[in-house]
Amino acid sequence: MVTGWAIVRFLHVLSAATWVGGQLVLSTLLLPLIRRRLPPDLRTSISSGIGRRFGLFTLVIFLPVQVGTGIGLAIEHGVTWESLTEPGYGRTLLAKLSLFAAVLVVSGIHGWAHGNGRQAMARALALTSLLGSCGIILLAAMLASH
Repeated sequence: MVTGWAIVRFLHVLSAATWVGGQLVLSTLLLPLIRRRLPPDLRTSISSGIGRRFGLFTLVIFLPVQVGTGIGLAIEHGVTWESLTEPGYGRTLLAKLSLFAAVLVVSGIHGWAHGNGRQAMARALALTSLLGSCGIILLAAMLASH
């Protein structure tokens, strides 16, 4: 039977999978092809457009869904501010939340770097964000086992 909490968890996982999957597809498949096959002016226009759309998705859909469903799931699990320092679920959740905040900051700086023509910096930040996002997924998998 599908419960309300199952739907909340599904939305949380779907949103995260879309965001991390989007990073993976962009970084490993789409952008390398764009860099190799398109002339510089078209390359910049397309990659900037993709970045803007992904940023809009992040702000309008991903963040509200993640924050809303994440708070709901924390309430369902009885998480308190104090429990975030306790071994097990609490500390793992705190690590996930901390890494999530760091990845969002790195992603924002990546957008700034890309928009200001600092391509080497933008690529390094994109890779950092992607690796951090994979770390978040690992921590989420650890939470599921508690």
